[in-house]
Amino acid sequence: MPRVKKGIKPFIFIFFICLIFIIGYRNLEYNWQWYRVKSFLFVFENGEFTRGLLLDGLLITLKISSISLVISFMISLVISFMIGFLSAFARLSSSPMLRVVSWCYVETIRNTPLLIQIFLIYFVISPVFNISAFFSAVIALSLFEGAYSSEIIRSGIINIPKGQYEAAQSIGLSVPGIYIKIIIPQMLRQTLPMLAGQSVSLIKDSALVSTISIYDLTMQGQRIVSETFLTFEIWFAVALCYLVITASLSFIIRLFENKLKFINP
Repeated sequence: MPRVKKGIKPFIFIFFICLIFIIGYRNLEYNWQWYRVKSFLFVFENGEFTRGLLLDGLLITLKISSISLVISFMISLVISFMIGFLSAFARLSSSPMLRVVSWCYVETIRNTPLLIQIFLIYFVISPVFNISAFFSAVIALSLFEGAYSSEIIRSGIINIPKGQYEAAQSIGLSVPGIYIKIIIPQMLRQTLPMLAGQSVSLIKDSALVSTISIYDLTMQGQRIVSETFLTFEIWFAVALCYLVITASLSFIIRLFENKLKFINP
């Protein structure tokens, strides 16, 4: 029996997937109106560019996600990623109190639904401190991301051989110097793919902020569907917007990951 070349197998799989979608598309008794979707993205009138509802929602999603990524990848690098770092180091600390507090935080966040956390912060905590819905969403997403980042970072630190700590101490490096010059660069190389996955997940999880009346991409999609009944067209357009964001983020992180491979610890 002739063997199928390895390079052909993926194309056969893609062909069958496309065939299923085409058959389903043609057999679905639905009046497709793709031409109406463009007006919800953008409009050119008299040479002027005007954002549609979906593009407005996309910008809100990007704003919430980027702030949570900067409170998550540059502050999840400084509330969320920093929370991840602090919590990871606390769990590795010799102090029982720090370990208990960190464990309670991580386990509570990881074992409760994000939606409940958003409701708790928005309906219970935000009225006390007069926090807006937008920043309630940012805080909830940052805390959620920080808990998962914490375990990823902790696993990366644990996997670094203890001999490297001892060697760094033997040449007179301080504890902060050991982490900055030896531990963190290696930890990032090991954990960056997992942290990238968490960042992509954060963008998709941001869709839940629509439940507290923030007009992000998902909320705007729901609004348009309820007004126009363009169910499939709008949700496909929303899915495509999320795909473009997450694919772009994954590509950027992949470039950064490739650069880190060439940096010596």
